[in-house]
Amino acid sequence: MKQDIVVGGTDTTATIVEWVMAELLDKPHIMEKAQQELTNVVGVNNIMEESHISKLHYLDAVVKETFRRYPPLPLLVSRSPSQSCTVGGYKIPKGSRVFLNMWSIYMDSQVWENPLEFHPDRFLDDTGKFDYMGNNFQYLPFGSGRRICPSLPLVERMVMYLLATLIHSFEWRLPEGEKIDLSKKFGIIMRKIKPLYAIPQQRLPYLILYE
Repeated sequence: MKQDIVVGGTDTTATIVEWVMAELLDKPHIMEKAQQELTNVVGVNNIMEESHISKLHYLDAVVKETFRRYPPLPLLVSRSPSQSCTVGGYKIPKGSRVFLNMWSIYMDSQVWENPLEFHPDRFLDDTGKFDYMGNNFQYLPFGSGRRICPSLPLVERMVMYLLATLIHSFEWRLPEGEKIDLSKKFGIIMRKIKPLYAIPQQRLPYLILYE
């Protein structure tokens, strides 16, 4: 349980932020659209505040698409039934470790249109069909039901606040001669094979906004 808490609370947050930044640097038109939303909502003469988060609909879609395309926990966290049971015709003995292969679901073309494409607009849905609560079994980045990640509200706000601050306050570029590498390695956590290195440049007009 301790390992689950540490992995879920720290590593996954850092990993998803890195994946979002990698995709934004790889796709400048998406970065530009996210920054324009921040300019409209926050303003170039202001810093990002927590109260702005609920108004950043496009950035929210970018984050949700990143959770789909690069699920930090591709097999979620294992479950172990306290009693033997049958699910979908499969008998699961008491005490078995059960994993849910969310990566396979996210890459299934029968479930998601063009699953290999990074397309945040698929999450711009006014119906709220795809939230983080696990009500739609196509999309379970934090699990579902009574066993859903207890830190979900905190993680959701932390990721949004951190990303919004990074791309609102700075312009980003790769070191000279570098190209984005989106190769991934599988494990308990889906990480980038090559860590992301990016160079920030002041975006806001006044240095006092960085104090």
